[in-house]
Parts: sequence; C-alpha cells; structure tokens
Amino acid sequence: MNGAVTIPQKFIEILDQVFEIEKKLESINEPNSLGRNVNRLKECFEYLMSDGGLIYQNPLGEKFNETRTDLEASIAGNSAENLIITEVIKPIIRLRTNTGVTTIVRKGVVIVESKI
Repeated sequence: MNGAVTIPQKFIEILDQVFEIEKKLESINEPNSLGRNVNRLKECFEYLMSDGGLIYQNPLGEKFNETRTDLEASIAGNSAENLIITEVIKPIIRLRTNTGVTTIVRKGVVIVESKI
C-alpha cells in the first residue's frame, strides 16, 4: 500500500458490530451456524482491497501495561500492578497488507484489572 490509506468509518462500524455478534455467540449453546457467518464476514474484510484488508483483534485476557500503543484502557480497582484485560469495549482494528504488515486503524478500548 502506498502512502496513507483512508478507511471509511462505516467499515469500522461494521467490524464493531461483527465483534459484538461474536461476543454474544459465546453465550449461545449451538453457535456453529452463526459462527460460520461471522467468520465469513471477517474473511470478507480481510480481503477487502486488492493489497490487503481489515482485521480486528480481541485482546481479552492479555496482559496490559502502559507501554501498549494499541489500546486505551480504564483501570478498575485500586491497584495498577499485574494488569489483565477483563473487558473489551471496542476491538483493535488493523489494516493488514498482503505481506503481513499491519497498521493500527483504531485503538481498542478496554477495561483492565489487577490480578495479584
């Protein structure tokens, strides 16, 4: 991809909705058929453009520290040590080229808590 790429805001909003559907599927007993549809939508976004596409990352359960540049976090609780991502409000959205290089399009929004 040459230079800066502008991603339409509607694409980001659609990916947010796909992410929300995927989160809700986790609580359904038989999510297989809907899960296939969600995966197909994600694949469509991965190959949206001839030289790459959009992907999202759900960082739930990952360690968090203040040096992460891909997240905006709110700390729940009193301690700021050994932080773990306990809730993802918005996923990290990245632009991925066919060569595998990714660029952050939008930071994720998360809640983190100390797991001491």
